[in-house]
Amino acid sequence: MEITVNNANVLSCLIYESKMGNSKMQKLLYDQYADTMFTMCFRFTKNKEDAQDILQEAFIKVFRNLHNFRGDGSFEGWIRKIIKHTALTYLRDNKKHIHQSCLNIPVADKTSTVLDKLAEKDIVKTVTTLPSGYRKIFLMHIVEGYNHREIAGILGCSEGTSKSQFYRSRTRIQKILKKTA
Repeated sequence: MEITVNNANVLSCLIYESKMGNSKMQKLLYDQYADTMFTMCFRFTKNKEDAQDILQEAFIKVFRNLHNFRGDGSFEGWIRKIIKHTALTYLRDNKKHIHQSCLNIPVADKTSTVLDKLAEKDIVKTVTTLPSGYRKIFLMHIVEGYNHREIAGILGCSEGTSKSQFYRSRTRIQKILKKTA
């Protein structure tokens, strides 16, 4: 049975029943958010199996920690935060996937020329040479679209650290690309 939760009262009831351990309501919550969250997981890994692993692990955390959801923000936003933390932990623990996700940065313009594609390849190659911290913040800001406050919250650093690491990564990429041009 598929249900679309577009009513705050229905969502509140589903959350409450899920907190109480009602597995049918937990399944409904999972079904409501799984597709959207899978897409988010896939953006981190670019691999279906790994994205599915992250999704499952994250939803286990969601259900174990439902009692921590205070309702201050959106429930979807709360789940997204858990997904992000779970994905980053997974990537940190499985470093081979970081390089795969760097190599699969989506092309924004499908009508790009051969010269544009070469430049993209150079940029991707350059991004993969960045130190881990620079690369992570660069990708989160440019590819995933997070602002520095969000990045700081996800990575457990200050907003200033996120900004400076991004600036340094961007500067390093520009220098390397100028040398290859």
